Amino acid sequence: MSLYGIMRTGVSGMNAQATRLSTVAENVANVNTTGYKQSSCEFSSLLLSTCPGGYESGSVLTAIRNHVSAQGSLHDTASDTDLAIIGDGFFVVADNNSAPALSRAGSFVADGTGNLTNAGGFTLLGYRLDPELPAITINGYSGLTPVNFEELALSATASTGGSIVANLPSTSAVVDPSVLPSLNANTSSYSAKSSLLTYDNLGGEVKVDFYFAKIAENEWEIAAFDSSGSSVNGFPYSSGPLSTMTLTFDPATGGVAPGSQTELQFVIPNGADFTLDLSGMSQLATDYVVLSADVNGNPPSGADFVEINSDGFVYATYGNGTRVPVYRIPLAHVESPDMLDPAAGNVYRTTTDSGDVQIGFPETGPLGSIRSGALEQSTVDLATELTSMIDAQRSYTANSKVFQTGSELMDVLVNLKR
Repeated sequence: MSLYGIMRTGVSGMNAQATRLSTVAENVANVNTTGYKQSSCEFSSLLLSTCPGGYESGSVLTAIRNHVSAQGSLHDTASDTDLAIIGDGFFVVADNNSAPALSRAGSFVADGTGNLTNAGGFTLLGYRLDPELPAITINGYSGLTPVNFEELALSATASTGGSIVANLPSTSAVVDPSVLPSLNANTSSYSAKSSLLTYDNLGGEVKVDFYFAKIAENEWEIAAFDSSGSSVNGFPYSSGPLSTMTLTFDPATGGVAPGSQTELQFVIPNGADFTLDLSGMSQLATDYVVLSADVNGNPPSGADFVEINSDGFVYATYGNGTRVPVYRIPLAHVESPDMLDPAAGNVYRTTTDSGDVQIGFPETGPLGSIRSGALEQSTVDLATELTSMIDAQRSYTANSKVFQTGSELMDVLVNLKR
């Protein structure tokens, strides 16, 4: 047995307990840090080869384990931009150099440029809907942009689609073909009329009049007119219809007949191509009644508030009541979250042991959901940490006594010559 080995082993034990105390100190300091994951110090023995008749003491090795996969409890807040993840997944964020990272810290607020930034100074990334969701890269960060609320302050979107669900009276008389709206823009007969407010490329309001005329049993003509071409809110119009179509109904069910055209397509004046979905129409023996009507697009107006759904969709609600999806927030996933590399700002970066990042949307596959107006609290249990601190202190003291004993024996050995 070597006295040097005794002292070396004692030093190893003190270093190990000092490392353990370091993790305890970090955990205690971050007990109130949003999205912080507790770390712990794990020990393993290092044994040295021995020879017959003697024993060479070894040492202890330490490894830091970050319990990243642990779910923290949720704390409700009054801010809709405070986000928490329930289940697996990480927010994709970026630092000032646009370097991406992963985080569970969802205390986001809009900074001076409108970007949603958390307490660590990292910006939330998402996919911009213009108006459709762009193609995403499953194994990379391509296509992600900062979620910015400033650009939503004044926005106009041209209408591209809508729908009308209504009942056309089966008892209506057949309209004389010579006075159908599609043939006569000056004076016409029709069975029912509705108007929809659409928006051109600059967000200007364009009112479109829709006329329903029964042209035969179970057949209706639908004609769309630009309302601005009429000075008396109806016929006569300065020009012909924007578009017409024939809708055929099944006499047995009153619903749209199979094979019938169900989409009325036209170009909004100074606007985009527009498609009106009429597949929900019916022909029953009752009055004309509109059950629902919907048109996308919005005029130039400020977003009154922003709503973030559990599936990651970010909706902006404008002054006229229009609710428009503007972003979708993805979540990132790795095979071994506990092997991620922690970095300053309560973020994580991928390593060889953690596996490559995979991008997906909340509530799909292994990914959890997003909860708006809540924050994930730290997973640190203060009582457990204080207990670990006391235990580490006692172990450190015991190892120091081993070192001290070895040192005293070394003095005895050195003094034998005197």
